[in-house]
Amino acid sequence: MKSSEPGRGWLLRLVIAFSFTQGAVSMARPAVSYRALALGADARAVGVIAGIYALLPLFAAVPLGRRTDHGRCAPLLPIGVALIATGCAFSGTAGSLPAMAAWSGVMGLGHLSFVIGAQSIVARQSAPDEQDRNFGHFTIGASLGQLIGPIAAGLLVSEHDGAMARTSAVALFAAAALAAFSCTSLWRIERRPAGTAATPAEEAPARKVSVRSILTTRGVASGMFISLAVLSATDILTAYLPVVGEQRGISPAVVGVLLSLRAAATVACRLAMTPMIRLMGRTVLMAVSCLGAALLCAGIALPVPAWALGVLLAGLGFCLGVGQPLSMTTVVQAAPAEARSTALALRLTGNRLGQVAAPASAGVLAGLAGTAAPFVMLGGLLLISAGIAVRPLRGRPAADPGEARPAPRERRTEGTSASRGAGHPPR
Repeated sequence: MKSSEPGRGWLLRLVIAFSFTQGAVSMARPAVSYRALALGADARAVGVIAGIYALLPLFAAVPLGRRTDHGRCAPLLPIGVALIATGCAFSGTAGSLPAMAAWSGVMGLGHLSFVIGAQSIVARQSAPDEQDRNFGHFTIGASLGQLIGPIAAGLLVSEHDGAMARTSAVALFAAAALAAFSCTSLWRIERRPAGTAATPAEEAPARKVSVRSILTTRGVASGMFISLAVLSATDILTAYLPVVGEQRGISPAVVGVLLSLRAAATVACRLAMTPMIRLMGRTVLMAVSCLGAALLCAGIALPVPAWALGVLLAGLGFCLGVGQPLSMTTVVQAAPAEARSTALALRLTGNRLGQVAAPASAGVLAGLAGTAAPFVMLGGLLLISAGIAVRPLRGRPAADPGEARPAPRERRTEGTSASRGAGHPPR
């Protein structure tokens, strides 16, 4: 008989490690923007550097997912940590904008490696009826990192007396140390207790599901688009709020508090996600959250004072907290069991495509129409996502996995048996 304690342990350790790595990235992203500004970058250049962060991951996601489908997930975690720490440290020493862009790309590749490995572990070790909850708890790690990172960056970065270049470098070195510290939690995360079913690679080593087949599976493409829109909103907020603050006279410390306020609201959302799903159902919850995020994101474009900006960001953070974990569950339950890591990697590829295109587009818009324009663009993107999310209500309401949970058991044999002994995740 399997004990439930290991299940609590692996998820708790994964959340802790993810908190540190995401905290490092969330600290480094605004610090990179401030360092770029100190080196003479304008709003357009900041957008390009933010886009390069996602460029290398755009090409690496699917190969990493293929490798994870046919092997262990855990080795990607320390590799990701090492790349994040390296990218942060060398961004702090870079003396030119091209060098900063290159090391930002290394940082993004490390973050992708860690996230693919971590999400695949959650998918593999969670039963279908546990995935909403487990992915929700897993993404709390990201929200905690996004809560701590910007505050730390805001406290370390100073614009007084021309000190921004030096203090932003200090923030980047601190981010590298924070990422390295996550290794203290990377032990016994991926478990395969005796007697569990074989992995997909052992069950059908010759079967390789095509990317086209995964993308045309009902639910995968819509989950990817919603995830792309939500992450693009989070990413542009992180990269462009320092620019907005600079233009509106808001100090880096206050900008850090505002970004962390958004992340705190996201944590609150994910803690309340299970009762919200019971009350509204997954489809309605995703549609309402995307619609609310669209309106709030467009509201940031208005020239409001800092306290009103804080209110808008708190509401936006709560709305944005829904899309990521529920899109993970949607993609995992829709994809074939032997290609779940590849499906998650394709979802991350879509995310990174958004992280390349959205900041670059935001940079162009900011250069042409001011820094308010990117937030109007994000509002439109999230409005489209709300329309995509509500489509199952018009088509097949019974097929909503959040409402009916019809996940086919024959495609979940290895994930179900492995996770029945996982117990309940930490709350």
